[in-house]
Amino acid sequence: MEETIQPLNRVALELGPLTIYWYGLIIGFGAMLGLWLAVRESDRRGLAKDTFVDVVMIAVPVAILCARLYYVAFEWDFYKDHPGKILAVWEGGIAIHGALIGSFLTALVFSRVKKISFWKLVDIAAPSILLGQAIGRWGNFMNQEAHGGEVTRNFLESLMLPDFIINQMYIDGTYYHPTFLYESLWSFIGVIVLLYLRRVNLHRGEMFLTYIIWYSIGRFFIEGLRTDSLIVWGTSLRIAQVVSLVWIAAAVIIWIYRRKAGLAKQRYLEN
Repeated sequence: MEETIQPLNRVALELGPLTIYWYGLIIGFGAMLGLWLAVRESDRRGLAKDTFVDVVMIAVPVAILCARLYYVAFEWDFYKDHPGKILAVWEGGIAIHGALIGSFLTALVFSRVKKISFWKLVDIAAPSILLGQAIGRWGNFMNQEAHGGEVTRNFLESLMLPDFIINQMYIDGTYYHPTFLYESLWSFIGVIVLLYLRRVNLHRGEMFLTYIIWYSIGRFFIEGLRTDSLIVWGTSLRIAQVVSLVWIAAAVIIWIYRRKAGLAKQRYLEN
């Protein structure tokens, strides 16, 4: 019976006073797998093997901080009355766009300090970032968040989903769209596309811009199905959709400008 369906345990392990949540473990696993992929590729592209280890050591805490601040800023009506929960990232509530902004700024500063091409750095990182996002969405699954509107169990079964996903989408007596899954699958497909484009040997910077465009297109449409979207203050606009459109436009403009200005002469496979 549906009344007996229980959500999966959000807690992975308890060690005395220490509680380890699946949310954090899954996001950490995605980050480590993405790092492994970037390290392998950076070696092929002539960068020191520890380059991305150094980047990640700085980027991860900056990304988490920016992701949380981004989320809290758009949910301030709640957090101003619950300041003790501002740092409770294990409960969910980090915004990918905030994390990406923090990561990009870190890469920009790092590349300047280390005198490495920013575009080369982010081109190599692009598939890794998308892989981390694809895996990280399953942290939302464990927290029963980032879901869409109401659906029926028959609808979910028509998608040929396994029972553990369908059951986890049963929240407070209602089934919901597994939008976390839609975005995860879109991102996994994007990883395959980007890995293929390495062989195409795009101009420098265009791998990263392709990532921006690919992710933003998927996020724009999937966000329209969600019920927990961050909203622009004083409007009914979904902030993630607005940001996605801005990023798509910016990526296309930068792509065209770099080509016309002769700033993208080098190719991805050139060290």
